[in-house]
Amino acid sequence: MKLITLCLFLFVSLLKAGDRPNILWITSEDNSPYLGCYGDKLAVTPHLDKLASQGLRYRHAYSNAPVCSTARTTLITGMYASTLGVHNHRSAVAIPPVFKLYPEHLRAAGYYCTNNSKTDYNVADIGKKLWDESSNKAHYKNRAEGQPFFAIFNFTTSHESQVAPKPGKTSFRIAPEAMPLPPYHPDTPEIRRDWANYYDQMTLMDTQVGQVLEELEKAGLADETIVFYYGDHGGALPRGKRNIHDSGTRVPLIVRIPQKWQHLAPAKPGEWVDDLVSFVDFPATVFSLCQVPIPAHYQGQPFLGKKKASPRDHVFLYRGRMDERYDTIRAVRDADFRYVRNYSPHRPWGQHYSYPFQVQPSMRSWYAEFAAGRCNDVQSVYWKAKPSEELYQPMVDPFELTNLAQQTMHQDRLVKMRQVLREEMLSTRDTVFIPEGMYSQLAGDQTIYDYAQSDAYPLERLMDLAGAATMRNAANLPAFMGALGDPHPLIRYWAATGCLILQEKAAPAQKILTSLLQDDFKDVRVVAAEALAYLGEKDSSLAAVKGVIETGSLYESLAALNALDFMWKAGHVTRDEARAMVKNLKTKEPNDRIPKYLLSED
Repeated sequence: MKLITLCLFLFVSLLKAGDRPNILWITSEDNSPYLGCYGDKLAVTPHLDKLASQGLRYRHAYSNAPVCSTARTTLITGMYASTLGVHNHRSAVAIPPVFKLYPEHLRAAGYYCTNNSKTDYNVADIGKKLWDESSNKAHYKNRAEGQPFFAIFNFTTSHESQVAPKPGKTSFRIAPEAMPLPPYHPDTPEIRRDWANYYDQMTLMDTQVGQVLEELEKAGLADETIVFYYGDHGGALPRGKRNIHDSGTRVPLIVRIPQKWQHLAPAKPGEWVDDLVSFVDFPATVFSLCQVPIPAHYQGQPFLGKKKASPRDHVFLYRGRMDERYDTIRAVRDADFRYVRNYSPHRPWGQHYSYPFQVQPSMRSWYAEFAAGRCNDVQSVYWKAKPSEELYQPMVDPFELTNLAQQTMHQDRLVKMRQVLREEMLSTRDTVFIPEGMYSQLAGDQTIYDYAQSDAYPLERLMDLAGAATMRNAANLPAFMGALGDPHPLIRYWAATGCLILQEKAAPAQKILTSLLQDDFKDVRVVAAEALAYLGEKDSSLAAVKGVIETGSLYESLAALNALDFMWKAGHVTRDEARAMVKNLKTKEPNDRIPKYLLSED
């Protein structure tokens, strides 16, 4: 490693600062392409529209995950978060120490790296020396004379916490009553006000972007700096952030390349680029532009610069735990279609996430309308159990309302994209099938990445089993029953999940499931207990869940709390019984949120 570092230093020392561009990343949180330059007629975004006229607009840019920490972790590592096991929101997971993060490579190459100011990574023990500066005062102006810089300016103005109008706000650029709504949202005053206010926030964010660009211009650095603007994932309103659809993963991406480096651009200023790109590609692209060697373990491919790769034919998307709720999903998106594989089809898209319910009147209003029976079929589906597979054609169906997975005319497409997703998961050694609570038990002294790369992780077998488990087909029950006694805990876990998804149809497996209430792995106990609740074993199920809540690790306890909540919602326990279990429970965030919810009057 020391030899590699020395060679890199000697290489970059031969480069003059003027031979390498500065890189400025401007990011805004929680917004889809709600910009005038992307054709949104409601948007007033003059500064970003001007930047687009001077640069390139990417029509197909995606955050690999629809939540900030997982998206940022994909960026900072240059790898799929699902490969490293860092895909669960606000986690702290060790990765191999030889996997250096992109600012470390840029700094070794002589770049001054600043972050203003969000970090929010799911990697453990990053330390304070990752950046030259990381704070709300971090700035490229503090670099040494002639030193190239890489700088991030991140704006929270469009974040979900800013969706609701501030108290006393009564004036909106677009009157709420005139605001068009997506068809999946019911028509309520709260939803209209949140949408109207959000467009005001987008205009405010645009002004902030303009200030950063003006500062760059005044410093005389615009001609030496490649500017990236992008959203950190999809939109802030309900069914945006946290969702794997375009509304949660498609982002605006504008790249302005000065004349000096126009030979590296794939199109002329002001034009569209139709290449598919995703966040995993961003670090490799910066290295390509800055003449920095791309680490062999990086999974992204450059879409600009001397090392520009051939365009992708699809991007890979993933989600795991969001806030306090588990929901395992994988997807691939090409230029025309999106294929989604739901490994938690027994959970709705719209679980009760405490944070958005707290900060967004629109979320509370939508759920209240659903609970009162006032939502139509399109508006109701968000709050119901999911299909096992989804297939959409967003260019024809931009709100992704019509699932084509069961339509005969699209079966060839379904089979093809199902195989593409399978190959992605296998080639990247996706940690998708490992419950978060099992990480330390399975990995031991290794990282979960090392475990998942080894033969100890039976990925192909798990993929077949989990695929069958999530299809709601009772014909698979004999296979599940055989797998419930398997020596491998992950096999037992997914076999029990198959029984849970089958609900009452899993009755023949009741005796074997009961034996799993004493399993060595508490995550297995939890899923077996929830499955048994559908088979009438209330007392033993509740006792098993209670035991894990009280004695499990942080994430084992969280899984048990989720199971308890869904057992109540399914009518297997009363709310008073659930409340009694958590009344005096001392928990840490995020597993303190479900007890607060169960104890509330909502």
